[in-house]
Amino acid sequence: MDHSFLSALILLLLVLDPLGSLPIFIPIMREVPRERRTRVALREVGIAFIVLLAFMFFGETFLRVMHLSERSLEVAGGVILLIIAIRMIFGSSGDSSYGLEPGKEPLIFPLAVPLLAGPSAMATVLLLASRQPERIWEWIGALATALVISFLTLLLCDRIRKLLGDSVVSAIEKLMGLVLTAIGVEMVLAGLKRYFVGGL
Repeated sequence: MDHSFLSALILLLLVLDPLGSLPIFIPIMREVPRERRTRVALREVGIAFIVLLAFMFFGETFLRVMHLSERSLEVAGGVILLIIAIRMIFGSSGDSSYGLEPGKEPLIFPLAVPLLAGPSAMATVLLLASRQPERIWEWIGALATALVISFLTLLLCDRIRKLLGDSVVSAIEKLMGLVLTAIGVEMVLAGLKRYFVGGL
């Protein structure tokens, strides 16, 4: 399953799911003093970028060390995306387990990891880099663009929710979940095809 820059960007946005994370972003950012919100959002997105970039560059090495094939990674990545998509469609993203102590500023957890650089995002960048390593700079650009959009969403989370309303945000998340379901199924089928038929 080959990707273009645009399809990789869309896939990363679906996986990062900044709109779906609004119910978690809002209470966390509310605890941060207004004058520090930009700095905190930039720091957390930067940490997420470094984590995902590490997975992108050291993906091949990781696969060799763990004795994993690209086929197994593709199927596993598709399964993870399916699980995320099902949660987006049927579940609630307002998970209170990501809460922080009152007045405490988030550092790495939970914004950078696991909300932005979560298992699904790690598997996605690893898969992109391992399948088409010659286009690594495109994947870096797509990742950077997706995280800039996530940064703006994080910074403006309260305004976005007020502007769109809960029902619109929920509808958008479910639509994104449907698209992500199709992508996950396609990844699983592509991995199985390469396993049983062989070749590319």
